[in-house]
Amino acid sequence: MEVKTPHDVIAVGDTTEDVFLQMEDASLQCGLKGNGECLICFDFAEKVPVQKKTDVPAVGNAANHAIGVSRLGLASAIYTVVGDDVQGRAADDIFKQNGVDTRYLAFDMERGTNYSVVINYKGERTIFVFHEPRKYKLPKLLLTKWVYLTSSSKEGLIELHRQVGAYLAATPGVKLAFNPGTHQLRLGKEGLKTFLRLSEVLFLNREESVRLLESKTNDIATLVRGFHALGVKVMVITDGPKGSYASNGKTIWHAGIFDGPVIERTGAGDAYGSGFLSAIVKGHDIPTAMAWGNANSTSVVAYIGAREGLLTEEGVLKMIAENKHVMATPYAG
Repeated sequence: MEVKTPHDVIAVGDTTEDVFLQMEDASLQCGLKGNGECLICFDFAEKVPVQKKTDVPAVGNAANHAIGVSRLGLASAIYTVVGDDVQGRAADDIFKQNGVDTRYLAFDMERGTNYSVVINYKGERTIFVFHEPRKYKLPKLLLTKWVYLTSSSKEGLIELHRQVGAYLAATPGVKLAFNPGTHQLRLGKEGLKTFLRLSEVLFLNREESVRLLESKTNDIATLVRGFHALGVKVMVITDGPKGSYASNGKTIWHAGIFDGPVIERTGAGDAYGSGFLSAIVKGHDIPTAMAWGNANSTSVVAYIGAREGLLTEEGVLKMIAENKHVMATPYAG
């Protein structure tokens, strides 16, 4: 018999406010760096017109995930630090409006809320990120089934990891879902070895997977084996328009993306992760979890911002029913 806990998922990580700028007066220049990457270019020392501006508070990996799993029917909470400012207070309100328990939310009385400017051009986003330095003090957490650990401030990262690691060690049975942010990825696989070993589910995109493993190939089977060798139980790799892959160490599955309009891709990975994890917590198998992630991600990219398109369970099931032709199948490589 399953033990009832106050929380299904506690998300741990930073919260930000995103300001989206829809651009048309720009150009892409590809191959200038000799590696096939593209650069977005504007006229230097000129005023560049913006077609549309959209403010979206209470976002970021942890925030997106906490709200995503709450909308899908789980008991969700968040540990995050925001400024004692308009943006921070708005984030607190938005979490509560979306059913996220904010008892662990902390207000920084000295520094403001994190801020990002998102340049949206031709359906892709380029993000300028400003993270305030933080000092984290993880409060005493009630029992939860899962901890979802993700992006945090560079300055407070090591101490936050120590605190989360101590909680997991002192609370056997709590499962870890890990989605490393930029500063965490820079620690490398050696710096993250404890959390990789503890990860019941690890979420990365393909490029991040290559970088973290320091791999000379982006072959999916090779990447998956590399993470399982480090102790990861379930490995999830998203690959943009090419779909996603998931492995339990015995079988690798691949699923293409669902049909739908693409307005802006910010939050697609977080939406996939919250859909996937919600399905797992509810007892579904990995192929079903991939379909839940796919549905949530497809909905989010049809809107500006990472929160607007997050689905309820009813919405997920409806979208899956409309995309029965896109199901996860075993991947042969």
